[in-house]
Amino acid sequence: MAPGKSFSLTQEERTELERVLRRRKADGLIVRRANALLLLDNGWKVDQVADALYLDAETVRQWRRHFIKHNLRFLCLSPYSKREGHLSFKQEGELRKHLNLHPPRSTNEVRAYVKGNCGQIFSRSGAIKLMARLGFVYKMPKRLPFDAKEDEQREFIKQYNSLCNQMMNDETVVFGDGVHPEYQARPAYGWFLRETRPAITATSGRKRLNIHGMLNLETFQFQFVEAEKINAQSTRQLLQKLESAYPSKRIIHVFLDNARYHHAKVLQPWLNAAERRIKLHFLPSYAPHLNPIERLWGIMHKHVTHNRHYDHFDDFTEAILNFFRKTLPNKWPEFRDTVTDNFRVITQANYKLIG
Repeated sequence: MAPGKSFSLTQEERTELERVLRRRKADGLIVRRANALLLLDNGWKVDQVADALYLDAETVRQWRRHFIKHNLRFLCLSPYSKREGHLSFKQEGELRKHLNLHPPRSTNEVRAYVKGNCGQIFSRSGAIKLMARLGFVYKMPKRLPFDAKEDEQREFIKQYNSLCNQMMNDETVVFGDGVHPEYQARPAYGWFLRETRPAITATSGRKRLNIHGMLNLETFQFQFVEAEKINAQSTRQLLQKLESAYPSKRIIHVFLDNARYHHAKVLQPWLNAAERRIKLHFLPSYAPHLNPIERLWGIMHKHVTHNRHYDHFDDFTEAILNFFRKTLPNKWPEFRDTVTDNFRVITQANYKLIG
């Protein structure tokens, strides 16, 4: 407190109390105490403050005495209940810097650090509000490609856009990839009653489907083969099926990743045949985000495997295949905003790397 008047706040104390009043969500008692102290500092008499805030004069005097003794810590002191802790503007700034350098994984870590370093106690809900006030949100880190080259991504996007802009009516573009859904329960987040303990029955065994597919983003036509193993033979089988599905197309541009079976030597004689209408294009290494069909696999899991239990592998297989045969063609207008070729370059410079 500043010397001179019987009750006077320093500029730092006044700034802190005004900041308490501006909070959208704050403990009612803390707000009333801050309001009373500011009015006293403005020169109001104790009786005037008491009348304005609907308090008794002795309560205001007691608050004044406690503030003189405890300073800003007084805001959270109460003989009747355990109120949330209170951090000064300076403490919150230092805490924000620390948590930015050392991201906590739970509010328990935040509460422990604040108690040990600031001497303040926060409940779980109080810690959540504190983190929101500091500008933090609870989210999962994005897993970036291991070694995706920015220049290669830019060049691919440039060439792809150029191809699409120059394509003739007798050409089309498809994206291909393999997916291997495992016959296993896949728990996923969902909304449940608070008293409910949700669970999903696990399946036995490690069987999986091997599906090799090709997707046309314009029409959402989807050709696929189910194979014991995805290899050069399944690739050729799928490409043959693709040519049959587009009899009127002179060129079918097929975009694939760099899996070895896509480059297999045994494929070359078939690809180089004079009657072939397939033209392969390959994505940059470590750039699955440039293959829209990857997003289709995510939608498939959301509709078929998340929080779903299948008693038998045959039931699981039927559900997966029905998604591609029925759900996809019937609901593709719903999916097309997610499965797009709105490509972007992923660079580590735009992210904060942790771990």
